[in-house]
Amino acid sequence: MAGRGEPAGRREAGRVRATGRSDRHGAEPRRADPAVTTASRTPAPARGLAGGPAASRRLLGVVGLLFAAVAYEAVTRAFFSPLHVPPLSAVVPEALHLLTEARFWVATGRTLLAATVGLVIAVAAGIVVGFAIGSVPWLLRVTSSTLDFLRPVPSIVLIPVLVLVLDVGQITVLLVAVSCFWIVLFQVLYGLRDVDQVAVDTARSIRLGRLARIVHVTWPTVLPYLGTALRLIVSVALALAITGGLVMGAAGLGELIWSSQESGEFTGMYALVLLTGGVGITLDLAARLAERRLLHWHVATRREVAAG
Repeated sequence: MAGRGEPAGRREAGRVRATGRSDRHGAEPRRADPAVTTASRTPAPARGLAGGPAASRRLLGVVGLLFAAVAYEAVTRAFFSPLHVPPLSAVVPEALHLLTEARFWVATGRTLLAATVGLVIAVAAGIVVGFAIGSVPWLLRVTSSTLDFLRPVPSIVLIPVLVLVLDVGQITVLLVAVSCFWIVLFQVLYGLRDVDQVAVDTARSIRLGRLARIVHVTWPTVLPYLGTALRLIVSVALALAITGGLVMGAAGLGELIWSSQESGEFTGMYALVLLTGGVGITLDLAARLAERRLLHWHVATRREVAAG
């Protein structure tokens, strides 16, 4: 070990030999790790000709759909009577024929109208009630047990009571509104729970009013949760609007499916079911696209778009 009287140059040289580096500007820098250098220079794997992982997922989805269609065709031809369970080769032409008939489009319009009116009521009520309850801590604690009790109750059990005072069209709208209301309400409550309290305190410190705090702090946090709720309730609203036709005979796709079954037109019934599924898929894709457009600034949406 060098003593205190050892020259500074010798001590510096010793440090250079021991560590391979020096604090002086003229010293030789430390050699880089070959493994790290090689890894950093290795080019990233190129995307496939089909467009990468997103295109691969779409291709797999198409393959899975074709496999399901072939399996359904084989099973129905092997084990079922074509009069009761027609094969897909008979259902698809009937579905294409229904697309040219006005009755299908009229029924679709009535179903979508009932679903849309119920959605508007549910969203408006869910936002208002959610903000009213979620913004007052003691009110949220008082009502939480009641909300948890009422939430699992299916809205369809209200039919025997509602049929005494409302017509079938109004009951269908109310069923949609009640079921979708709970989804919107709880998503709003989840969003309010996720609001950054530091941001709220900062807004108060700069003397922002209550309305300004809601617009600039609370609403941007709740909006992604509300977007998720809207994507979820689209399919729920369509299913309940169709249920109203199947159970109560409300005008729409459900009533058209029920009448086809009653008249023994099973091929037409299956074709209507297939087309109804197409309507549901279209609405779901539209809801996802709207969510991406409205929430393009949110990090989750950017990550989803980047992933394809």
